[in-house]
Amino acid sequence: MCGRFALIHKPKQVEESFGTPGMEDFPPRYNIAPTQPILLVTKGFGLKEGSNLPDRRALLVRWGLIPSWLRDTKNIPLHFNARSETAAEKETFRASMRHRRSLIPASGFYEWKRNGAGKGQPCWVRPRHGGLIAFAGLTETWLEPGGSEIDTGAILTTSANATLSSIHDRMPVVIDPRDFDRWLDCLNHEPRHVADLLRPADPDFFEAIPISDKVNKVANIGPDIQELITLAETKVKPAREGGQLSLC
Repeated sequence: MCGRFALIHKPKQVEESFGTPGMEDFPPRYNIAPTQPILLVTKGFGLKEGSNLPDRRALLVRWGLIPSWLRDTKNIPLHFNARSETAAEKETFRASMRHRRSLIPASGFYEWKRNGAGKGQPCWVRPRHGGLIAFAGLTETWLEPGGSEIDTGAILTTSANATLSSIHDRMPVVIDPRDFDRWLDCLNHEPRHVADLLRPADPDFFEAIPISDKVNKVANIGPDIQELITLAETKVKPAREGGQLSLC
């Protein structure tokens, strides 16, 4: 699953990676939690004549998808994740999977390694070689009883790869930049046409480092929550070239 993530790259880096020029400035976010606003990229409304830029747009949505047909949100679970294996069939996600697929820019995510009682040991999971990543996302616009439209979204998950399976059995689906257009093109590509993209990232794509339990509190939003900690019970492998440790 993915219950917390971070977007700490600069807006210019997001623009260049996702093809969304003209974005407004925004601060780094180290501890994004469900129900908070998240940045999401969708297919745009059509390019201007002569433009060679990708047809994409960025928007802020509430993290936690609400289906458009829902009338009362009081007794529904918070759908911040959607299982990629069943999203195309489930009533909650079926329309979004067919018509409103999206990309969610991220610098990495947090996961908790179970170690007995309690929530477990927090880990900061990030691309081994750096850079931005794109979670596979779904978006939906919900009309609340007062008449306001609320844009909402969810992250698609899949089974964990060999690197992360010892921490959790699920992980976010990551879309490669080469597949951005195919994933976002809901007009020409039905869910069955993009099912091959809903797979775990390669085993060497991510690395996980142990961090303190500061991330457990949503109020903690500074860069210190990502600082490496050394655990006596954790066997730390020798540093690879570049000095990064293999942890968790």
